[in-house]
Amino acid sequence: MTSELDIFVGNTTLIDEDVYRLWLDGYSVNDAVALRVRSGILEQTGATAGVLQSDTMDHYRTFHMLERLLHAPPKLLHQLIFQIPPSRQALLIERYYTFDEAFVREVLGKKLSKGTKKDLDDISTKTGITLKSCRRQFDNFKRVFKVVEEMRGSLVDNIQQHFLLSDRLARDYAAIVFFANNRFETGKKKLQYLSFGDFAFCAELMIQNWTLGAVGEAPTDPDSQMDDMDVDLDKEFLQDLKELKVLVADKDLLDLHKSLVCTVLRGKLSVFSEMETNFKNLSRGLVNVAAKLTHNKDVRDLFVDLVEKFVEPCRSDHWPLSDVRLFLTQYSVSVHSLDGFRHQVLWDRYMGTLRGCLLRLYHD
Repeated sequence: MTSELDIFVGNTTLIDEDVYRLWLDGYSVNDAVALRVRSGILEQTGATAGVLQSDTMDHYRTFHMLERLLHAPPKLLHQLIFQIPPSRQALLIERYYTFDEAFVREVLGKKLSKGTKKDLDDISTKTGITLKSCRRQFDNFKRVFKVVEEMRGSLVDNIQQHFLLSDRLARDYAAIVFFANNRFETGKKKLQYLSFGDFAFCAELMIQNWTLGAVGEAPTDPDSQMDDMDVDLDKEFLQDLKELKVLVADKDLLDLHKSLVCTVLRGKLSVFSEMETNFKNLSRGLVNVAAKLTHNKDVRDLFVDLVEKFVEPCRSDHWPLSDVRLFLTQYSVSVHSLDGFRHQVLWDRYMGTLRGCLLRLYHD
């Protein structure tokens, strides 16, 4: 009687990138083997189906053992069980924390809780991403959020330090954490045209300009000492934004602002007459968005309001993006020529970020 035994011996842990991708995508061993067979690997290598099955199972066992280390990437670097070259370690970590655009769009801005996790079955069906992969991605978001949510300092730096991600991926996770913490609405029908990249771009601008970390100092209120520098919006700044309402409440200021903008842009915009007609409505929309940001619900609805109050009216009048850019630039700059306006620094902090966001949100 003879027995067959597959033995794998080696010092360096072998990582097959294709098998790792199949494991990350949530495929079972049998499904992974079938996909590998379909790729023509048996013909390319001369291996048998049995050897391919054993090879796939061996890789899956290795990945399962590595997974607990991937939950805290610095541990992977310092462990001695698996002999993995640094470049391979970086690949394992980066790929493990990489996420699908379709998946992140479904959960962006939602609370990273058990309630959202219960929706993963539906998200899996809607996106075609396996449930196992959805769970991994969701758990990654939640894990990063829990580690960095109460840390002081740069959100991106904290994520890189604790999860060893590339700069680009760390910035994406910073956007996910920022949106989850502030619960921005991203799921409404009118926002579906926007990609994760659009929201991440806006998140980066807000982190740089609208958070406590943006001003580089701790809050003066002792009850706010636990606020997280890059995660929480600067509440004092949001309160101060109410001061901007004078730009639309004071008729003389509003008329002068319109006159300054129209004087510079006459002959430069293809939609000048539409802009001139709608200037006051557009200005009221942009300023009122600022004035309402003292309320949590209005903070959550920021992107809905920006699309409703600015993007949709301009789009309905067929503004090209170049005209939107010219208008927002002059609209922002001309405030500095309003003698009766005393909140220039506040205005620049608000409109500098808003201008960047609106240009990103506007798809002509």
